[in-house]
Amino acid sequence: MARRSASLRAEIARWGLRWFVKKRSHHQTIEQARATFHSIEWLIPYPPRGTVTEPITVGDGATADLITTPASGHDRFVLYLHGGAYRLGSPATFRNFTWRIATAARARVVALDYRLAPEHPFPAALEDALSAYRWLLSEIAPPKLALLGDSAGGGLALGLLLKLRDVGLPLPSVAVALSPWTDLALSGASITANAQADPMLNADDLPQFAAEYLRGADPGSPYASPLYGDPAGLPPTLFQVGSDEIMRDDTLRMAEKMIDAGCKVVVEVWPRMPHVWHLLAPMVPEARAAIKKVGAFIDERLATHSSNE
Repeated sequence: MARRSASLRAEIARWGLRWFVKKRSHHQTIEQARATFHSIEWLIPYPPRGTVTEPITVGDGATADLITTPASGHDRFVLYLHGGAYRLGSPATFRNFTWRIATAARARVVALDYRLAPEHPFPAALEDALSAYRWLLSEIAPPKLALLGDSAGGGLALGLLLKLRDVGLPLPSVAVALSPWTDLALSGASITANAQADPMLNADDLPQFAAEYLRGADPGSPYASPLYGDPAGLPPTLFQVGSDEIMRDDTLRMAEKMIDAGCKVVVEVWPRMPHVWHLLAPMVPEARAAIKKVGAFIDERLATHSSNE
């Protein structure tokens, strides 16, 4: 990245996240955390006029929101897997992000409401993502598909790519992982090194989150922790992560492993950006800039495949 410092608005957001998210969310119960997420939904701006959000059923009973904006091409889809440590969130929580992606990528977005832990541990979320992807394959050709995930959803997206390849299903044309959680064994050095600098996440909460999701499963399973898989053959992938995140090394090590395997990878480390800062788009210019880059990365590759048909 050319920028070496953050905007004033980003610095204010960092301060707010540290005091109103990092401190207040530390060691919350699952009930408290979900109540907090639900309360935040009331503060999220609704999409602009012309955005259509339609509840749909995808695959074997999983539900999703289908988001279309005036810029969306009806012949291309982005499957979006949201973050929330596998225990929080829904498409409603991320609606101010998904319409922006739909516009930037000129595509319709399918925001999956996958099952959450601890009630539904691994591999429930992966099964829902696979089911949704199979449904999308029945609707459109793979060259018109993109896969996008953030945080836990970024790890889920990468795990899904490994699963798709291993079961012989066609892969999407492009993938994007925003601050992905790729290592549930929690071996990344940045978890300790950035524990104080990260303005949003508490490093010592991660073992509980991983345990809830895994419920005894091997943290080294590639479908739960894609860092431990063989990424050969995966599609072109864009990674974006903040420099101060405790999960920074989950991104950097995964990107490096994909590069070593011959995959086409673009990795961006954004100075002083908090975890998945893209969700701060209403106030932070770096969030809007990052979303623009995500959209262009997806749009360019879907357009290339369309022109080659």
